[in-house]
Amino acid sequence: MGTNGQPMIPQLIILVVFIALMYLIMIRPQKKKEKEVQDMRSNVSVGDEIITIGGICGRIVKTKEDSVVIQVGADKTKFEIKKWAISTVEKKSENRRVDRDEVALQEERKVKPKRLGKKATTMEQEAEALLESAPEITTETADAIDTVVDAEA
Repeated sequence: MGTNGQPMIPQLIILVVFIALMYLIMIRPQKKKEKEVQDMRSNVSVGDEIITIGGICGRIVKTKEDSVVIQVGADKTKFEIKKWAISTVEKKSENRRVDRDEVALQEERKVKPKRLGKKATTMEQEAEALLESAPEITTETADAIDTVVDAEA
């Protein structure tokens, strides 16, 4: 009973209705939006163009479990960011197979260190490699190299 002998039921009903309206107006739409953002972040793939929460625009070149590697700028700088830092997906890749092939081609184009030559196990093999690489060596020089090789053996 209330203070004047009236029941408190109408006041409780108003309170319950107010809480239900707050849930329907504020909390439910926020949770729905969070779920959509989480789905968007979990479904990003190679080739998608994204914008991070810091405003960096780039293209995804590699995905991992909880992070992605993006490529930005004209010099194609790559760096890794966490998936939670993705704000929006600007452009979904339409043909994912082509994008993966393109990324594979870019990886192949990377400059690989040149090998200095075959690793010789003996002085004789070194002399043969030297003769093959420099055909202008005369027969006299070749004979001198053979003499040195024979003397060491």
